[in-house]
Amino acid sequence: MTLAQKNWIIAALGLLLVAMLVVVSYREAQSIRHEAEPEAVVTDVNRGCVDCHTVQTPVIAAQWKDSTHGEKGVGCVECHQATEGEPDAFRHEGQWIATIVTPKDCARCHAEIVEEFQGSHHAAAGKILHSLDNVLGEFAEGPAAAANGCWQCHGSEVKLLKDEAGNVLYRDSGAPRFDPMTWPNTGVGRLNLDGTRGSCAACHSRHTFERAVARSPENCGKCHLGPDHPQKEIYDESKHGIAFYTHRHEMNLDSKTWIAGQDYTAAPTCATCHMSATKSQKMTHDPGKRLSWTLRPPVSVRQENYESKREAMQEVCSSCHIRSFYENFYEQFDGAIDLYNNKFAIPGSELMAMLYAKDKLTATPFDDELEWTWFRLWHHEGRRARHGASMQGPDYTQWHGFFEVAENFYGKFIDQVREAADGDEEIIAKLDEILARPEHGWHKGGLPEEMMKRIDEAYRAKYKQSATGER
Repeated sequence: MTLAQKNWIIAALGLLLVAMLVVVSYREAQSIRHEAEPEAVVTDVNRGCVDCHTVQTPVIAAQWKDSTHGEKGVGCVECHQATEGEPDAFRHEGQWIATIVTPKDCARCHAEIVEEFQGSHHAAAGKILHSLDNVLGEFAEGPAAAANGCWQCHGSEVKLLKDEAGNVLYRDSGAPRFDPMTWPNTGVGRLNLDGTRGSCAACHSRHTFERAVARSPENCGKCHLGPDHPQKEIYDESKHGIAFYTHRHEMNLDSKTWIAGQDYTAAPTCATCHMSATKSQKMTHDPGKRLSWTLRPPVSVRQENYESKREAMQEVCSSCHIRSFYENFYEQFDGAIDLYNNKFAIPGSELMAMLYAKDKLTATPFDDELEWTWFRLWHHEGRRARHGASMQGPDYTQWHGFFEVAENFYGKFIDQVREAADGDEEIIAKLDEILARPEHGWHKGGLPEEMMKRIDEAYRAKYKQSATGER
C-alpha cells in the first residue's frame, strides 16, 4: 500500500468519525429537547376527541399537543363547547359543541383580553360590509371577490344555510351547514352568530396559538399588505424590518413578557410598537391605543386623546432611541400628513362634495371615471404616502406615495373635476381658487426663474445637457 493510499484511508476514517459524532450529538440534543418539552395533558372529557382526531386530523391534534393549551390541559371541549339552542350548536359524541370558536368562547379564560379586543379597530373591521371597499368587491367586481378577498381580512357575517322555509340545513354528522360565502373565515372583524365580533385565530393561528406567530411581521402581513395599506412592505424596507430579518434568531419571540430592552434588543416588530408590553405599559389587544393620527380616510385627523396616545408610542420608541430622535421623527411625520391633507386631500374632498351636492355625480359610487380617480388618489396613493411616512419607509412615502398622488391630482383629477362641473360657475371658481394657492403655483405659472436656472446648471454639469434634453 502506498503512502498516498494510507493517507486517503486515514482521511476517510476521520470523516466517518466526524459524521458519527454529529449524528450522535444531534440525537442526544433531540432527546434532551423532547425530554424538556412538557407533554400534553389529556383530560377525561377530551380523551375521546384527542384519540379520534389524532387519526382523523393528525396535524390539528399534533399542533394542540405542542401548544400551551395542551400543556395546561385546555382541550377541544373547553374551546368548542356549546349549549343546546345556540345557532351553530350540535350534538357530537355526547357533547354539545360548535364548529366556530368565537371571542365569547375565548373569554371564558381570557375575559380582560377579549373585552379590550372588542373595543379595538380590529374588532370593528367588519364595518367594511357597509363601505366603498365592499361596494367594489360585491358589485363592481363580484360577490366571490368580496368573499375570497375583502372578507378574509375584515371578516364576514357568518351565516347558516337554510331551506325555503327558513329551517337550518344539517350535514349527516348533525353539524349545521355554513354558507360557504361566509365561512371558512378568520377575518379579524368577523361577525359571529353569537353576536361577538372578531376571530382570535386571525392573529393567534389555531391550533398552536404561539406567541411567536402573533409577534412575527408576516402574521400582520396577511391583511396589512398591498396597494392600499402596504404596512408589511413598508416595514420590510425600513431600518426596523432590516434589523429584524438580519437578527430574527435573537428575537426571543416565545418569551412570556417580551419587553424590548429586557427580553430582546435586536429589533422591533409590528407587535412591539402597537401591542406589546413595555417597562411601564401593559400588553394591549387594541392596536389603536398608541396611534395619534388616523391614516385610513381621505383626510387624516388626530385621534381622540392623541397626546396621550403619542406619549404611549414614544415610550416604546424610548427603548431604543433618544428623545431628540423620536421627537424630530414625529415632526417629519406630522409635516407629511399636513402636506397631504392641505395640498391634496382637503381641496379634493371639497370639490367632490360640491359635485355631489349639485348632482354633477350620481349617488351610485364608481359609475363615473372621476370617482375611480379620486378613490385611487386617497385610498391607494394617499394612504401609501401617509403609512410610508409613519413607519420610515422612504420609497413608499415618495415614489409609491406622494409622486403618484401628485401625478394623479395634476394629471387627471383637476381636468376631470372641470369636465364634471359642466360649466358650473361656483365649482369652477372653487377649482381656480385652489389652483391659485402658492403650493399649486408652479403648475400653471411655472417654477421661479432662479430655480429653473439652478436645475439647468446642475443638469449641464452632470449630464452635459439641459433638463429638457437640449445640448
